[in-house]
Amino acid sequence: MKWSLKLGSVAGIKILVHWTFVLLLAWIVFSEMRQGSDLQTTLLSVGFVLTIFACVVLHELGHSLTAQRYGVQTKMITLLPIGGVASLERIPENPKQELLIALAGPAVNVVIAFILWLALPSLSGVPTEEFFTRITPANFLYLLMFVNIMLVLFNAIPAFPMDGGRVLRALLSFKLGRVRATQIAANLGQMLAIFFVFMGFFGNPFLILIGVFVFFGAYSENMIVQHLDFLRGHSVREGMMTNYVTLSPTETVRDALDKLLLGSEHDFVVEQDGQVVGTLTRMQLIQAIKNEQMQAPVANIMTQEIRTFNVQDKLSEAYSELQKARASIYPVLENGRLAGVINSDNINEFILIKSALAH
Repeated sequence: MKWSLKLGSVAGIKILVHWTFVLLLAWIVFSEMRQGSDLQTTLLSVGFVLTIFACVVLHELGHSLTAQRYGVQTKMITLLPIGGVASLERIPENPKQELLIALAGPAVNVVIAFILWLALPSLSGVPTEEFFTRITPANFLYLLMFVNIMLVLFNAIPAFPMDGGRVLRALLSFKLGRVRATQIAANLGQMLAIFFVFMGFFGNPFLILIGVFVFFGAYSENMIVQHLDFLRGHSVREGMMTNYVTLSPTETVRDALDKLLLGSEHDFVVEQDGQVVGTLTRMQLIQAIKNEQMQAPVANIMTQEIRTFNVQDKLSEAYSELQKARASIYPVLENGRLAGVINSDNINEFILIKSALAH
């Protein structure tokens, strides 16, 4: 994720913290200062939040390491002010595998809370309200146990993209299939999201943020699964464009700009004698203009490290790749030679046509 700092890696999984996380820590420091807290209390509050997010990292590692058992890799875990995000390359369509991956994260929090419960002495009497609002060395670990229990309960909400939504989808998939199960889980998630937003206007405004996050997360998950279902059984050959404009590596930036203005292409494949040597985007051309490189050959500014597809590859795999990759266009090869190009717009048109034909 852009503007993130790498903290380290575990089992090949990068642990990143987004720059906005600093805003959370700054807000905590500001809140403590406004209450007149001394330096020790302020540092304790910051330390408590950092400890919570250490538990969040362990939660996400639970998902990621379980996914690795099923051949699903995780590129990174990113810490945001609202929690952690594990970037799994895909969600398994096997309901048993998805169920175990979804349960693995909350299971880590259950283990943490259980260990703390065993290690800490029992509380005498009912805790006061101040016990939960002021962090002290005496209640630090008790509150950490409580937070881990809350993380389990929060993630149990049956709404995408929370773990509870994936658990519900996996359980429904055993009987109803993945597409129908996703529709039910997504609809339930969106209803809960609307409820969160409604309650947020009368109580905690943070519920509004959670509601929006859940609503669009559920909508996105439902759309992706439906799209993949439409693409199932189709090859890249069926979804690629065969009418396209290419550039040669010796053409200049000015030549490329002329082709950009004359046609509808925003991005180009650079090829020589049928062999793909790179790609060139509109933004690269604009940058070349700013750098006064009008007469430079496109070979000097093109992207040379590119991913290609074969005409026989699954169209669903190309769709998934385009959803998570930064590249806007991919060359399609047949017997090692350029046969077409594919991008998100063309696949979306393919899905639209297939959806219309299905009705």
